[in-house]
Amino acid sequence: MRATQYYLATLKEAPQEAELASHRLMLRAGMIRKLSSGLYSWMPLGLRVLRKVEAVVREEMNRAGALEMLAPPVQPAELWQETGRWTLYGPMMLRIKDRAEREFCYAPTAEEVLCDIVRREVKSYRQLPVNFYQIQTKFRDEIRPRFGVMRAREFTMKDAYSFDADFEGLQKSYRAMYDAYTRIFTRLGLEFRAVAADNGEIGGTGSHEFQVLAGSGEDAIAYCPGSDYAANVEAAEALAPATARATAGATMQKVATPGKHTCEDVAAFLGIPLEKTVKSIVVMTKREDGPDVMTMLLIRGDHMLNEVKASKVPGLKPFRFATDAEIRERLKANPGSLGPVGHDVRLVADRTVAAMSDFCTGANEDGFHLTGVNFARDLPEPIVADIRNVLAGDPSPDGRGTLELARGIEVGHVFQLRTAYTEKMGVTYIDEKSATRPMEMGCYGIGVTRVVAAAIEQNHDDRGIIWPDPMAPFMVSIIPMGYGRSATVKAAADALYAELDGVDIEVFLDDRDERPGVLLADQELVGIPHRVVIGDRGLKEGVVEYQHRRETEATKVKQADILAHVMARIRDGAPGAAR
Repeated sequence: MRATQYYLATLKEAPQEAELASHRLMLRAGMIRKLSSGLYSWMPLGLRVLRKVEAVVREEMNRAGALEMLAPPVQPAELWQETGRWTLYGPMMLRIKDRAEREFCYAPTAEEVLCDIVRREVKSYRQLPVNFYQIQTKFRDEIRPRFGVMRAREFTMKDAYSFDADFEGLQKSYRAMYDAYTRIFTRLGLEFRAVAADNGEIGGTGSHEFQVLAGSGEDAIAYCPGSDYAANVEAAEALAPATARATAGATMQKVATPGKHTCEDVAAFLGIPLEKTVKSIVVMTKREDGPDVMTMLLIRGDHMLNEVKASKVPGLKPFRFATDAEIRERLKANPGSLGPVGHDVRLVADRTVAAMSDFCTGANEDGFHLTGVNFARDLPEPIVADIRNVLAGDPSPDGRGTLELARGIEVGHVFQLRTAYTEKMGVTYIDEKSATRPMEMGCYGIGVTRVVAAAIEQNHDDRGIIWPDPMAPFMVSIIPMGYGRSATVKAAADALYAELDGVDIEVFLDDRDERPGVLLADQELVGIPHRVVIGDRGLKEGVVEYQHRRETEATKVKQADILAHVMARIRDGAPGAAR
């Protein structure tokens, strides 16, 4: 492709609203253009990258035995009402009506549609298993779209849905998709981890997220360097302390803590370790047949509440945080002075707190805290549950070392849905004994547009994007110095362009009439991996300059050898690339 026949629209500066590197660089490189909040047009350069990702996804899905199809993105409300998700999905679902006032949605996902297809088409165990997938536009009405295509309202997604006769079959389908995802992200040249995750609103019994490691990632990941254990912090188990609770050794006392409301301030004021303090978090659980029920969650002062884990405590889901007014009315105390002693409310203590003795907590009176507090003696034994986030240094749940934390960007998610959808929608089959049974279902998503942004977050510098070879819009760029002014340079550039094109290498010849600095800056910005600079001075010596985008210095190569040199570098892979 020649630049004069292409649309390369780079920008020196990105809009101030662009916070992440991927958002800034995609705008500056001319990959995307904003249409409206959370809506982006993919320009020719960006679309080439998107299609590269789609091609790898498609190849590996086909290799894994999934069958490509395409469902309508606009779906009737009736299907979503069957599963209850018409209401459950809330305002993130874009609801529309046709001219007959029938309700539809612009779908955020397609479990209901695929269930409807399969219940109509598949009747016998002899037709199972089956796995359908599509690469299609989805829409989720994000409250605050941000970070460009990383959290846009409209996005391209690969979603697959497997249907099996039994759980053993589902596990095989799940493993096939897990392995396919591993191949996809490996082929794309990304550094990633597959982590155990919470199922969230999708439902089901087990899931894994595929996280591209990047410091800008929204998700926290816990992993064990000494093993294969990895989990999203929402799902990572915090083990109970190895030692039992010590016997009470202090008398409970009320001490003055004027103006001190946080555990950190109280610990510093009293000269005690933060690990000896306990904070109280009050939540309310809605009941259909009566007033909301209050529960006090107890967390060690240096720990953070994990809301996902807490929601799994029996009787707590769904919960919300109590208002200050509710706390004052029921507990007769202000939020900054709360403590569990003396209240007739349900207590749920994290495993770490349940093992503590002689701890410090609020006295339910402004300006005072209690020290020397102990369970059984000063307050009832609590319900014990894992309700905190893990920390770096915590023991790994697999017993093979300690945990470390990293940031990640979720680009894929695989779920074992079991019969959560098939039972509600009557997706059944006739087994070998002529009995009717619900199918076992799995669903598997990849955010294709998000993969592009995640790759940039992981692969960029202060000059621009550094594409992994498999995702690059072009593999090689040719930068002729004075293409329109030097017949020698033009001839050499055209000849190399023809040679590369002749061996099916995607090549970009920048034949624009621009200053050398502009040409070089643009190529570093758009991130084409392999670059050849051709100039009169070098040609007189019989050489051209080769430089990989990850390298800081160019290498002089004989003009006659440049094709072989570029081919060898492409074959050998990039220096320092994620593997």
